[in-house]
Amino acid sequence: MKKLTLVACALACAASAFAQGTVQFNNRVTGSLITYVYLGGNSQIRGNSATDTPTGNRDWTGYTKIAGSGFVAALLAANGSGQAESALQQAAPTTTFRTGGAAGNVASTTATLVGVPANASVATIEMVAWDNSSGLYSTWAQAFNAWQSGLIAAGTSGTFDVSNIGGTQPAPVLAGLQSFNIYTVPEPATMALVGLGAAAMLIFRRRK
Repeated sequence: MKKLTLVACALACAASAFAQGTVQFNNRVTGSLITYVYLGGNSQIRGNSATDTPTGNRDWTGYTKIAGSGFVAALLAANGSGQAESALQQAAPTTTFRTGGAAGNVASTTATLVGVPANASVATIEMVAWDNSSGLYSTWAQAFNAWQSGLIAAGTSGTFDVSNIGGTQPAPVLAGLQSFNIYTVPEPATMALVGLGAAAMLIFRRRK
């Protein structure tokens, strides 16, 4: 009986040692955080508008709030403050986006942060989102490669610190998250044409 008790205690300690931290994967928490993910543009844009929480001065006119299950969002995380983006690992699960008046907001869930201990004092977090209407890109690693190849629209929030990570204590909100857009990276050929056009215009002006 004593041996069984000791084994149970050892297992409990091991589980505790490897328990992962949690956060609220939600970018619409009334009174605490309201941000959106938009579609549009040809470069990465971040920042809150006057109607976000907390408020900012970013103008999102002309951008569309993404909606529906064809778009996927995930969190990336690493233990500690100010960690490099390359050190972040994808949390689980991913989620999709709400529709109607809640477009631009994710379907709320609790994310478990890989490599971040339960009840950690602080973690570096980043939210990423991408177009997965094809069903081909279930992970951020897959989506990132497709994005950089100009195949899909995707984007990142930039990194931010979240304190008092959940575990036995409540999962915190994503304080520090800003609104951001997803966009399609121009293909190299398109960029080359743009560069040639700019060079031609410069030569033309000099000749005049």
